[in-house]
Order: sequence, then structure tokens, then C-alpha cells
Amino acid sequence: MPRELSAYHRQVAAQNRAAILEAAAGLFLELGYDRTPLARVADNAGVSKATLFKQFPTKAELFEATVLAAGATPDSEPLEPPSDDFHAGLVSLGEAYAELLSRPRIADLIRAVIAESARFPELRERTFDFGTLPVLRALRRFFQQANAQGTANVSDLDVAAAQFLGMIATVVFWPRLVHGNWSLTDDEVLHTVDEAARTITARYGR
Repeated sequence: MPRELSAYHRQVAAQNRAAILEAAAGLFLELGYDRTPLARVADNAGVSKATLFKQFPTKAELFEATVLAAGATPDSEPLEPPSDDFHAGLVSLGEAYAELLSRPRIADLIRAVIAESARFPELRERTFDFGTLPVLRALRRFFQQANAQGTANVSDLDVAAAQFLGMIATVVFWPRLVHGNWSLTDDEVLHTVDEAARTITARYGR
């Protein structure tokens, strides 16, 4: 049975992981997946190659972690949508999702996934666990809570989440991925989110 790490060693491991992911993001965006050597990632992060491989045994795992890290939310900013108003809660979560999609690194990294996966089976065969992103976890919890409170009847949480997020991403994200100069005003983003929330409320709200 492995010995549990002390608080100090856990902190060091977390700091190393953050440094590795920051260095990897910069290099993946600068050089692409193929031309990013893991040795250079370790060097830029200020860690040994052994430390890097202990946390990320393969480049594909590091790339996936880099994408997910770009979509993470600081622990100091918990997502707490209104629980007594189904539509308002959806709008709050939809705005958080739209903000996530607007981050420059997210679009660039997703574009890299699409571009590189055709040549690298290890990327093509990975199922990126986007469900670990805080906003997606919060949406699932919100649906569960709404069911329990009787403000909604969402029989399939995954389908409802895909419908809601898909309506937002179709307008806010995918055009920008294809056309680099695509942009929306804050009011246009809010309108998109509100319309998606109204549609989901009409389908599942009570």
C-alpha cells in the first residue's frame, strides 16, 4: 500500500502540475502537438523529465490535461446558480459556459485537437473528459437539484445538458473556431444564452 503524501509534498506536486500545464499550453500553441518535445516542456516548467512523466506518462495525456486546464475555474470562484428559478439558474450557467468558450486558449487548443487528431491515433482515440470541467459539473448538479425541488423534470441529464450547451456553442464558439475574426457583443452573447435557457425551460421546466 503506497504511503500517503504529506501536505507539503501534495502542495509541491500541485505546483509542479500547474507549471507543467502552463508550459505545455504555451508550447503546444506555439509549436503544435507534433513538434512539442516533452523534454522542453519539463525544462520550461522547471521540473525534471522524471517529474513530468510521473504525472503525464504520454504526450496525449499531457495534451488532454492542458485542454481541460484551460477550461478550469479557480476554486475561489464556485459556480452557484440561483436554485429557486430554473430559467435564471440556466442563464447563470450559460453565461459561465459562454465565458469559458471565449477564452483564447480554448479555441486555439480545440483547433489543435481537430488539426492534429487526423495524424496521431493517440489523440483521435482519446475521449476528452470535458465532463470534469466545473461548469459542466455545475449544470448536472443544477438539473439534479431542480428535479429534487420540483422546478423541472429532466429525465436524461446528459441529453438536456448537450441540448443547452449545444445551442450556446453553435452561436458563440463554432463560428469563431472556423472564422478567426468572428465576434459577438456582450448583448448578443446574453441574448443567445437567454434564448437557450428559455428553450430548455419550456421543454423541462415545471
